[in-house]
Amino acid sequence: MNIVMIGTGYVGLSTGLGFASLGHHVACVDIDPEKIALLDRGQAPMYEPGIQEMLKSQQELGQIVFTAELSSVIDEADVVMIAVQTPPQNNGESDLSYVFSAAEQIARLIDHEVLIVIKSTVPVGTNRRVIARMREVLAEVGREDLETLIQIASVPEFLRQGSALTDFLNPDRIVIGADDTIVFETIERMHSGLSAPIVRTTIESSELVKSSANAFLATKISFINEIANVCELTGADVREVAKGIGLDPRIGNRFLQPGIGYGGSCFPKDVSALRSLAGLNGYDFRLLRSVIEVNTKQREVFLKKIVDRLKPMKGRRVAVWGLSFKPDTDDTRDSASIDLVRMIVGLGVDVVAYDPKAMANAKRILPDTVKFAPTAIDAAEGADALLVLTEWPEFQDVSFPTLQSFMASPIIFDGRNWLIDKHLPSLGFEYHGVGVCASNKF
Repeated sequence: MNIVMIGTGYVGLSTGLGFASLGHHVACVDIDPEKIALLDRGQAPMYEPGIQEMLKSQQELGQIVFTAELSSVIDEADVVMIAVQTPPQNNGESDLSYVFSAAEQIARLIDHEVLIVIKSTVPVGTNRRVIARMREVLAEVGREDLETLIQIASVPEFLRQGSALTDFLNPDRIVIGADDTIVFETIERMHSGLSAPIVRTTIESSELVKSSANAFLATKISFINEIANVCELTGADVREVAKGIGLDPRIGNRFLQPGIGYGGSCFPKDVSALRSLAGLNGYDFRLLRSVIEVNTKQREVFLKKIVDRLKPMKGRRVAVWGLSFKPDTDDTRDSASIDLVRMIVGLGVDVVAYDPKAMANAKRILPDTVKFAPTAIDAAEGADALLVLTEWPEFQDVSFPTLQSFMASPIIFDGRNWLIDKHLPSLGFEYHGVGVCASNKF
């Protein structure tokens, strides 16, 4: 099939490359000419494992092209996929302006039967609003004959940043929301070659699946963080509690790692959007309100631990390891690490930070007073404390005796329990994790 992908962010680019690898011809479209120029040269605009290599291989095979002009590729399209951003607004609702802008542009250009697929995460009702608006535009440009020839489907993405290509090629499910048997069959053919359960739903159910999944996972994270806080007060060890409950198949062990809270471009946005959607329909989603409150509070709990130990804070030098919201990505959007750095800087602390991939993005959004180091060890030189905020594997491989000798005070606050098994007190460190008391850390 000939697929046009509108949007070359994490979802659009990963999905486009994934479909290209399945043998489809893919044209990726983006309004950012600099990004398109970069992709044309075979350079990925973001860090994501495997993206660079697949980009090069699919370009060499002629399976994928990039353009800033939708008009140059839409004539041959069998399917047009919309994978643009839907950022949060101040009221928690999703900003759908990019989705509708793309849809209107498609409607002004198409002259043949085409299937529209929404990959962007959108609230319930968006697909039907999009197709209605497209038909209005077709009428405006005098192409009423196409109104019945365009159809729409909701096919939400379930790609995790840091493993997006792996997730595309090895999905745990493919959800398709549509009104027509032929549409279902078309989308199933698009995914031919992938092995996964296929869930056929209504459009409305499909739209709700993605935000519900993320909201549930966010709820698990907030729950285990609350348990971690109780553990610190009672002498229990959150790792043992998480293992004990995670062995229950009804619960499972994933997303039961305590820390400083969830972040990124999906969880915060999707949880807020789902709560807002419920409110707009007259329902107070109290559970999600608490999930959001707990997640925000968790940063404050961690910060209090630091302040109580180091006060007075002004003039202190603190090293930070990890700025991306999770490892294996350079994405700093809604990163808990970024939030904490801002809080620390606001207390008059001198911060020196290091991240393997995210420093360029972090520099654009952090205060100018934050300094950046070329290595993890360099960041810690002369530091009164070290904050470990992202679980990058290389942080477990540093020379801890060297780290201990470089720091002014070898105190570590580990916001992810990432170094908890390194037996750091035996190496001369004072170690503070999440959900573990001093008496049972090791």
